[in-house]
Amino acid sequence: MAGIIAAAVARLKDDVQRFLSVSWIALLAHELGLVWRQTPLALPQVVALLARQILGGNLSMPELARRAGSAFTPEAYCTARGRLPLKLLQVMLRRVCEVGGRQVADTAQWLWKGHRLWHMDGSSFSMPDTPDLQARFGQPGGQRKGCGFPVAHILCLFDAASGLIQECIVSPLRTHDLAHAGALHPLMRRGDLLIADRAFESFAHLALLLGQGLHLLVPVHQRRKVDFRRKQRRGGKKLQRLERQRVRRCGRCDQVVRWLKPKNKPRYMSPEQYAALPQTIDVREIKRHVRLPTGRQQTIVLVTTLLDERQYPAEELLDLLKDRWQVEVNLRHLKTTMHMEILRSQTAAGIEKELWMFLIVYNLVRLIILEAAVRQRVAVGRISFADALYWVRHGDLTGEMPPLLVVPERPGRVEPRAVKRRNTTYRLLRKPREVMRQALRGKKR
Repeated sequence: MAGIIAAAVARLKDDVQRFLSVSWIALLAHELGLVWRQTPLALPQVVALLARQILGGNLSMPELARRAGSAFTPEAYCTARGRLPLKLLQVMLRRVCEVGGRQVADTAQWLWKGHRLWHMDGSSFSMPDTPDLQARFGQPGGQRKGCGFPVAHILCLFDAASGLIQECIVSPLRTHDLAHAGALHPLMRRGDLLIADRAFESFAHLALLLGQGLHLLVPVHQRRKVDFRRKQRRGGKKLQRLERQRVRRCGRCDQVVRWLKPKNKPRYMSPEQYAALPQTIDVREIKRHVRLPTGRQQTIVLVTTLLDERQYPAEELLDLLKDRWQVEVNLRHLKTTMHMEILRSQTAAGIEKELWMFLIVYNLVRLIILEAAVRQRVAVGRISFADALYWVRHGDLTGEMPPLLVVPERPGRVEPRAVKRRNTTYRLLRKPREVMRQALRGKKR
């Protein structure tokens, strides 16, 4: 079996080279019925240049022109990039996902108890301060008008086995993660398990997943009251009576509970959608005490739709939830390692195209990691993303790929969310820049 997997994965490097070629992009564009004139900045060439720009760390347009050795001006490239159809980039992302997905779809090595695992999480990125982007995405409330930058919200779905990003939904900053979670459910198939954080724990979301034959594993929401007492008092608190009923106990701090449908519907659902949900759903609640590397003890309460305590032991579910942190690492690779934290386009359409090319390049690097993991016989998460990105950026894709850096195992690693290097000593801009310029001009007089 290992030999079959290795043979199938060995072609991924060639696929990466193919996806970056102008000829393959032209073939895909023809399939979509797109037409273009044969110029130095024709449609396939512009897509290949955009991929090169993102792969190089979101290069400036003058630097891209110099590296490409072309005679086009940054203004001409910017105009040509603005004409790119977003549909072409979206189809490119799906084709890359199909190549990686074929390697991990039905192979037992990549499954957990027969289930495919998925990670879903939300994030954000910043962009230039233009009227178009302000109107489309908005800016954080703590920033004054003219002193801040628009910020977009993204919701991403990752394949937990390979780290490939399957889809991304971009929306205004003030958008809850659950608002578009249902749009990503069709990308999964019956029996798949979605692992997410507490923001995705709600009756409506669990009911939607169960209706499509999907499963969910999340920490309990901080506002939900969970009672594990052996004998619950009849009636109990009014909130408990309205929201939940115990069905059976599975063990110590492990129980199946019937959640009752809340009277108030979520804001992101229409009355018709909410009315179609069932009146009750059965979920499993688990509480465990975990000792952190610091010695401090932490209590974790899980909610899952996997009700069989023998087939799905609580400790194994807890390990899966711990592995959910990998989605944060994936987002860090996108935003920090690949410099997606601040995009450069000045229109909403340009921002989406730039974002999709980031996702395509990220997945191409993931294909290289997938091949290296099989060839070097280590877990996918052990291959250095930065080293794989460096090789795709500077290596010879036509030659043999060298062994990539293997990150050491660091179980229980903890790091403070703080930076040592101090920021600049310049004052923050608390008034619009033009107002500050006028004030400086007045002082000079």
